[in-house]
Amino acid sequence: MTSGESGSNGESPMVVMVTGGSGLVGSAIRNYVQEESSKANETWVFLSSKDGDLRKREDTEQIFEKHKPTHVIHLAAKVGGLFANMAQKVEFFRENILINDNIMECCRIYKVAKLVSFLSTCIFPDKTSYPIDETMLHDGPPHPSNEGYAYAKRLIDTMNRAYAEEYKCNFTSIIPTNIYGPDDNFSIQNGHVIPGLIHKCYLAKKNNTPFTIWGSGTPLRQFIYSRDLAELTVWVMRDYHDPTPITLSVDEEAEVPIKDVALSIVKAMKFEGKVEFDTSKADGQFKKTAANKKLRSLRPDYDFTSIDAGIQKSVDWFLANYETARK
Repeated sequence: MTSGESGSNGESPMVVMVTGGSGLVGSAIRNYVQEESSKANETWVFLSSKDGDLRKREDTEQIFEKHKPTHVIHLAAKVGGLFANMAQKVEFFRENILINDNIMECCRIYKVAKLVSFLSTCIFPDKTSYPIDETMLHDGPPHPSNEGYAYAKRLIDTMNRAYAEEYKCNFTSIIPTNIYGPDDNFSIQNGHVIPGLIHKCYLAKKNNTPFTIWGSGTPLRQFIYSRDLAELTVWVMRDYHDPTPITLSVDEEAEVPIKDVALSIVKAMKFEGKVEFDTSKADGQFKKTAANKKLRSLRPDYDFTSIDAGIQKSVDWFLANYETARK
């Protein structure tokens, strides 16, 4: 639990509860609040799976009774890679529906002042035009491979609007692009692209072998450094009061090819060996550009961490925490 500094500025006390608080984004929010953004009237509670099973209504009610949150940032979800999503569509749908329903309904019953839930760009329509924005979320079916997860997540947006209309609840959601940073899962098999490549480059340097990147390196992606996302999430909780989602993403011009990401990792890791692109491996979708016009209309001057600076910080963290990092 993290409390703000002593003293009061006259604002009423807030208890901000973060579900899924031990992961990549939860850890970044914790660090940001502790280092830069604690307010005297705020107490922060970061939940992990040890605190209870959010799929169970009884557990969820006990958590709300214990902490009495006034604000909730909802990160907890059943997540997995491509193959898990394809094999367990029922579980990905049902477990996320249960978690989200328990959180939302408890927020209503316990009169939580603000709920901010996380969505994902992977729940957008499979057949769409780019750049995607918040208004296009329900324009067509998601990719069949993760439709269980995607429909459960999309319903958060539907229910945010429904709770606002029927009960005047202040519920909203965030759509982040690809997140990376300290406390990530650096698994080569199951991790996302940046942490997976950081671990791969580390092993190539250690074993004096080539650093092999799967695919041609040409696909483009927008990456948001976890600390930036944490800062913007706290801003959404405090200052963005609209049930419609907001995309938290770097600008379209900051989209980078995977090749540039890999070479940035090479530089950050001081790897001097051979770099190879295995073009026998599939590239995946060429681009998934997201527009951040809504964010820029509200935060025109927000200065995102550059991809090179973010990768250097991520590599430094991985090297310093290699023994305990998830991998």
